[in-house]
Amino acid sequence: MLPSPPLRLYTRAGCCLCEGLEERLRALDPPPLLELVDVDGDSALQARYGLRVPVLARAGGFIAAGAPPAGAAPAGAPPALAWVDLPPVPPRLGGERLQAWLAAHGAVAGASAPGGTPVGDGP
Repeated sequence: MLPSPPLRLYTRAGCCLCEGLEERLRALDPPPLLELVDVDGDSALQARYGLRVPVLARAGGFIAAGAPPAGAAPAGAPPALAWVDLPPVPPRLGGERLQAWLAAHGAVAGASAPGGTPVGDGP
């Protein structure tokens, strides 16, 4: 079985919904590879997400660092993960239901994603 793609959780300090989602994700068996990103540490992320946290994103392939959206990768540029924001996670999902939700949105190994918004690598 292929490993699950990494997940990124956009969060902020003191956000009880963010903390709850992090706890439910870490309680899964096996727990996903999870990266926490504080949106208040970056003005662009703060502007993008505002009060919409928590936002969960999955790795959606690779993009060339610094490349224009439709352009070719600069010579020698290292690849960077592209992130796809997932729809809001229902706050009462946990355990097997959360695992099924992640699978339905392409956030666990072997699942196909129904779509999403590709985004850049961020900070």
